[in-house]
Amino acid sequence: MYKLIAIDLDGTLLNSYGNVSSEDKTQIKRAVEQGVEVVLTSGRVTDSVENIAKEVGADRFLISGNGATIFDFQENKPIYDRFIERKKALQIIKLCEENSIFYNIYTEDMIIAESLNYNVLFYHSENSRKPEGKKTNINIVKNIYEYVKEKEDLKISKITVCDESNIIFPRILEKIKKIKNVDVLEVAHMSRKIIKSGTEEYDITYYYSEISSQNVNKWTAIQFLIQKLGIQPEEVIAIGDNMNDISMLKGAGLGVAMANSAPVVKEVANIITQNNNENGVAKVIQQYIFHEKENV
Repeated sequence: MYKLIAIDLDGTLLNSYGNVSSEDKTQIKRAVEQGVEVVLTSGRVTDSVENIAKEVGADRFLISGNGATIFDFQENKPIYDRFIERKKALQIIKLCEENSIFYNIYTEDMIIAESLNYNVLFYHSENSRKPEGKKTNINIVKNIYEYVKEKEDLKISKITVCDESNIIFPRILEKIKKIKNVDVLEVAHMSRKIIKSGTEEYDITYYYSEISSQNVNKWTAIQFLIQKLGIQPEEVIAIGDNMNDISMLKGAGLGVAMANSAPVVKEVANIITQNNNENGVAKVIQQYIFHEKENV
């Protein structure tokens, strides 16, 4: 019997437009009512994940920053955090600046960037469809290095770097890997997101990687949480689509990859469900929690 379902957001629970389908919401709420812990696990900032968690009814715990933070709704505070040392963050920022590569900083409650581009542009577009109070907080500053240097109490979950070129990009990552006590997420494929403006649709495609403190990942955070809850790894379902989901797909009793996942993610999964535009999450819950479907 599965007691906890860990669900990624972008590319998994959220469709290409950044929305959760009514079918996915229905099945998540059914699972919660059945007594199953449903935990959203995302690279997004805590506030952004919290808004979606409340929307779908998975509002006891959430994991943000790719495992940097676990937030407890009942306590209304983080119960676990693993932030990047500010000194290390400044080293990474300096490398990005020197090599003219786009980057942005994720804290507990906001994304810090110098312009609206790549992932930040997608979140900005997503915000235009959301009411006040549910928007992702994007802080556009003139100079990120100086901003981080001045904010001594800033808690940095991760740093995302983005570029359209697959030639320059890996070279920068190799330099960042030489910095001690940080982990660099290996991503070999392009991210593709869709922005809708009226009747027009626009693609945003780019290579990206995410830098976190050493040994920070979604499964490490899940292990902390299930130990607290008295749940065994084999009682966990993990659903995801990207490189930052591999750790939890490998560790969980049932690792589920979306049909739109990168090939390497599908290779480590136990099963593959429908894509994020076809209610893949709902189908997993129906089959493995309620035993209502033969095939996901």
